[in-house]
Parts: sequence; C-alpha cells; structure tokens
Amino acid sequence: MSNPTVETVSTGADKAKLAAAGALVVAAVAAFYLLGKQDLWLRVIALLMLLAAAVAVFFTAEPGKALAAFGRDAVRELKKVVWPTRKEAVQMTGYVFAFVFVMALFLWVTDKTLEWAIFNLILGWKR
Repeated sequence: MSNPTVETVSTGADKAKLAAAGALVVAAVAAFYLLGKQDLWLRVIALLMLLAAAVAVFFTAEPGKALAAFGRDAVRELKKVVWPTRKEAVQMTGYVFAFVFVMALFLWVTDKTLEWAIFNLILGWKR
C-alpha cells in the first residue's frame, strides 16, 4: 500500500490570517465582558460580529480552505450512501435481537453450569 504524503505549505500570510482570527476570537470575548454595563443584546451582537469576522478570516487562510473542501467532500460522499429499506432495517433489527437473546441464554446456561460445578462438585457447598 502506498502512503500518500500530505504536504502543508504554510506561508507567512496564512500564519498572519490565523493569528488575526485568533486575535478576533479573543477580542470578541474581551468585548463581551468589557461591555458589561451595556444591554445584553449589544454585548451579544458585538460578540457575534467579532466571531463572524474571525470565521471569515479563518476561511480565507489555507487551513480554512482545506476544512471547507473536506466538508464538501464529506457531503459528496454522504450523498453516495445507500440506505436500507424499511423491510431490510426491520429484518436486521430482528436478527440482532435474536442473536442477543441466544447469546444471553448461552451465557446464563454457562454461568449456572460453572456455578454448579464449582460450588457443588469442587467445593462441596450445598446451596
């Protein structure tokens, strides 16, 4: 199997954009608390606007673009999934319940057999 190598090229501009996005997140939290004497709606609007700016800056950097491409690929793959019909889902659920019942019965019989063998035969305890 071949292992494809992933090369990440991080330019100074990308590092600056990521730093700016981080600074905007910190500024959003700071603004929320510094505007403590203002109305709550004003504080929330300031927080949301600065967070939206941070997200916008992040998605202009290369890691943000890669994240967006990953999301698009994930949605594309999800559209390829073939979901089972209702009949198939009910059948498989029945098989699982039957298997669980049989396994529980097997484990109970095994437990009781070992209990009988250890306590009655080996130790000689009568319960």
